[in-house]
Amino acid sequence: MPHVVEPSLGIDRIMYTLLEHSYYEDFVEGEIRKVLKLKPKLAPIPIAVLPLMSKPELIEPAKKIVHEIRKSGFMCEYDESGFIGKRYRRFDEIGTPYCITTDYQTLEDDTVTIRDRDTMRQVRVPMKEINKVVRNLILEIWNFEKMRERYINI
Repeated sequence: MPHVVEPSLGIDRIMYTLLEHSYYEDFVEGEIRKVLKLKPKLAPIPIAVLPLMSKPELIEPAKKIVHEIRKSGFMCEYDESGFIGKRYRRFDEIGTPYCITTDYQTLEDDTVTIRDRDTMRQVRVPMKEINKVVRNLILEIWNFEKMRERYINI
């Protein structure tokens, strides 16, 4: 009877296991949505900032948010290419738990939309509180549902 014992344990096997157990597929809006469901503390890119469109008036507040988040010491990615839905899907696939979107309402009332990767729910948050919100979400002091209680649900 064949028998194999594999006693070695390295970081690569731990990473493979983590990735294997974090990946899932979901059927949303007529297409398969691929998601890498990593905890915010483990995600290589915990926050993505996305202007709704590539318009200068939406890009300026988005870049300001990126600067503030990076200054706070958190990894943050900026993307303005393609449609917003495709950008959300790209960041879902690489495990980014939260996307911040600037839109035309941002120009009116200085609020942004934060989208949760796992539930696809969105909340409007004042730009002046974005560092506090990001810190509490990434460090898992707040979960997204608790944040929804404090801010404007969409």
